[in-house]
Amino acid sequence: MKNNPIIPYILIMAFGIGLIFFMSLNGAGKNKEEAQNGETGGATQEINGEAIVQKSCIGCHGGDLTGGMGPDLTKGLDAEHVKTVVMKGQGGMPAVVTNEAEAQAVADYISSLK
Repeated sequence: MKNNPIIPYILIMAFGIGLIFFMSLNGAGKNKEEAQNGETGGATQEINGEAIVQKSCIGCHGGDLTGGMGPDLTKGLDAEHVKTVVMKGQGGMPAVVTNEAEAQAVADYISSLK
C-alpha cells in the first residue's frame, strides 16, 4: 500500500458499493412488508382534498382561492369540470394530480367553496 496510492481509493469504492448493495436489500424487504400490509388490510389513508388544494393551488389561485394569476375558485364550480381540469390541465394550468380519487377529493372540496 505504501507504493501504490490507488489501493485506498479502490478499497473505499468497494466499501461504498457493498454498502449500497446491503442498504438496497433492506429497502426491498421493507417494500414487500408494506405491500403485504396493504393487502391484508393495513391502515387506509383518507384523501384530504383541502390539503392537496393548499399545497398545489394557492400559488396561482391565491391563499383564499379568490383568484390571482388563475381564476376565482370560490364560485361553486361544477365538480366534474374541476375533476377533469385537475387531472388533465386546461390552458396554462398543468395537471395537478393523476390519481382519480385525489382528483375527486379536490373537486368535492372546490365545489363546496362559497
